[in-house]
Amino acid sequence: MSIDEIKMLDISERIILVEEIWDSIAKEQDNVGLSEYEKSVLDERLASLENNPDMLMSWDEMKDKIRN
Repeated sequence: MSIDEIKMLDISERIILVEEIWDSIAKEQDNVGLSEYEKSVLDERLASLENNPDMLMSWDEMKDKIRN
């Protein structure tokens, strides 16, 4: 099915299609792994957090910082 064909569907049909796609991805999520680069970035961020725990902000603190 092409994008043009999808755009011709009504909204409820497109929502159902998206749900079906999402469900199929969820079933196969075990097959999706992280690349070595993604793993290294996550390791660096975890190490940074462990070395600088005072830099951690709650969601409310972050929202306040963004708004001000």
